[in-house]
Amino acid sequence: MRIVFTKHAELKFEVLKKYGFKITKEQVEDTLTIPEDITEGRKGRLIAQRLIGETHVIRVIYEKKGDSFTVITFYPARRRRYES
Repeated sequence: MRIVFTKHAELKFEVLKKYGFKITKEQVEDTLTIPEDITEGRKGRLIAQRLIGETHVIRVIYEKKGDSFTVITFYPARRRRYES
């Protein structure tokens, strides 16, 4: 499996860090390889989700071609908003 980060996704690590929310590449990669939930997004993209704390999940928007994943972006979100 190959995971590629877009420039936007690479910059997102620093942006979130400025706001006190540190997310690592390993967390993003774990979300892609062992997601707790996957939903369909816009433009044929997929959204993988995984718990990253008691109150938050990480959501990763990506495209999949063969065994290659391209991470478009990712963001932390409140757990209660996305759990059913």
